[in-house]
Amino acid sequence: MEDNQRRVNFQRLSSEDSAISDDSCEYYQTDIYEHLPSTLSRDWNSIQSLKMLPLCMQEKRNIRERLHQQKLKIGHWESWRRSQRIAWRRMVEQLKGFFSRLLPWKHTLHKIEGRFGVGVKAYFVFLRYLLGLNLLNCVIIALSVLLPSLYIKKGGPHCNLTSKDNGSVLDVFLGSGFLERSPVFYSFYKLKNIDKQCLNTSLLFFAGMVLILLLSFLMIVRRTVVGYKHTWMTGNHFSMNMSYKVFCGWDFCIQDPQAAFLKHSFIKNELKMDLEEQRFRLRVSQRTLKQKVVLFFLRLILNISVLALLGGSFALIYYATIKSQNKLDNVHWTLKLLWEYLPPITITVVNFVLPQMFCVIVTFEDYSLTTQLNLTLVRSIFLKLASLGIYLFFLITYLTTSIQNPETEFGKEMYKLTIFHLLACFCNAFLVSFPRAWIVDKYPSSMLAKKIGKPEFVIPLNILDLVYSQTVTWVGVFYCPLLPAISIVKLLVIFYMKMFTVIRCCAPAQRMFRTTSSSVLFNFMLLLGLIMSAVTLGVNINMFVPGTCGPFMGDSSVFNVTSECVQTLPRPVRNGISYITSEAFAFALILAEVIILTSLVSRGGANRKTIERLKDMLVMCSSDKRFLVKQHATLIRRQRRIAPSTE
Repeated sequence: MEDNQRRVNFQRLSSEDSAISDDSCEYYQTDIYEHLPSTLSRDWNSIQSLKMLPLCMQEKRNIRERLHQQKLKIGHWESWRRSQRIAWRRMVEQLKGFFSRLLPWKHTLHKIEGRFGVGVKAYFVFLRYLLGLNLLNCVIIALSVLLPSLYIKKGGPHCNLTSKDNGSVLDVFLGSGFLERSPVFYSFYKLKNIDKQCLNTSLLFFAGMVLILLLSFLMIVRRTVVGYKHTWMTGNHFSMNMSYKVFCGWDFCIQDPQAAFLKHSFIKNELKMDLEEQRFRLRVSQRTLKQKVVLFFLRLILNISVLALLGGSFALIYYATIKSQNKLDNVHWTLKLLWEYLPPITITVVNFVLPQMFCVIVTFEDYSLTTQLNLTLVRSIFLKLASLGIYLFFLITYLTTSIQNPETEFGKEMYKLTIFHLLACFCNAFLVSFPRAWIVDKYPSSMLAKKIGKPEFVIPLNILDLVYSQTVTWVGVFYCPLLPAISIVKLLVIFYMKMFTVIRCCAPAQRMFRTTSSSVLFNFMLLLGLIMSAVTLGVNINMFVPGTCGPFMGDSSVFNVTSECVQTLPRPVRNGISYITSEAFAFALILAEVIILTSLVSRGGANRKTIERLKDMLVMCSSDKRFLVKQHATLIRRQRRIAPSTE
């Protein structure tokens, strides 16, 4: 007995020691599991669906029979309450199933998941989420901005625009002419009272924009928090050894044979990466002091090179922004279009070239493969958001000093960024990816096909493009109110172009990027884009003096609209609003937030300790069950050997 106890460990039992054998297979029909403490302490909640329990059919029948016997013993009131809970649960499940069927592209996403796995599907799910977010923004704009302005279209002061109505197709790309006087831009909307002084188009316009940013903030924070909780519970704190990746790493949604072969290659490459990580850690532990010093200076030089590249790109964006403001006259329309789109072209080229250079630079820094991927991704994220921020800084500085109506001009610049992003996606799909794939498929043995190969659908960089596009939409929505509607059309076109690119042109990336660990990062970057757009809006409101156009014409500041409305309210309401905006309320609010956050952090620490203890208890419970099953099987075999001898 002591020897058996000494051999008990946390590893899987070998086939010779396992209780599942030809001589002891009858232990499934015994009552040993029913006498275990974990089985006796299991209490099934009647609200939970019986079919979702991880039990065999016989145990589910036994549970159903016990429930039927309990109904005969309990009173009518308790039986009615239990039936109502079950009915409510079924109704909620049916509603969830109904609304899930209403989601667009569900069948298409299922096919993409079946052919290319959940990683590529995550990109399209993220795109669909942004599409729904922009649709919600469009509803808010239609109710608070567009409908009130159309209702009082014939009233209000006149707006003088300096643009010429040439009526050409070029206006669609530049946002000038007839499009400038349409509801797309800020100059279309007028200052007009609807019913009372407190209810006017200016206040509704400002309230609608604030509501858009606030709802977007709440939705993204919720998505980020839920993703972080899921990642923390299933990803970061569970060790995934080789056996887990071999036996549990397969994606059973894959149906295409080529996709299955690629998934097999992915698992093999991931195992190679793990072995490379171990070899890298061994090599790091064997570095001498001289090697560490040389590597430190090498990384310092390479990081200075990265900063120099970023600085050069920012200077190039500044030069393109300043030069594009000098209008060209008496030139061909193509040259004029390219000159107007000089900043978007520069930003797109910089965001395309520099990440490729980052991938080359990071290979010389002697980091692990995972660190190389993460470092390249962080640099690319910083590049995309920082390039947009630098462009906005130079643009706002120029517009506040040189343009009479900077609001409409700023909206036109954001409009051109949105249009050019769509054109860049179109060119990348049909002028770059498709020709490369056609050459590889048509002439697979040629030297050119072997050299260029099929393009890879890099999921992180493609999602960063969506983050950049949505940030532009939030930045320009105040001065281009219909920009979310334009973004909806753009996202629809991008969805089908990317689907064509994935299915017909691209080969899966050789380095896997886990969706569970990256979704939180992408949502966090989307949150940073929203914060940057809110900061840009605040800067614009303070720096742009209301001109002769727009719903705030004649006011010294946008916030004066809210102050005039507050003055018309009753005195108790005004006193309450004054207290809410005072420093005393801010101090009390900050103190309450500190207390709540401290409590949540403490509870989080306690929950982590509890989870670790529960993990240890699960391991010990599993070990106890294996030991008991083994002892029971041994006892049965002894009884079988003793029975013939006694006869």
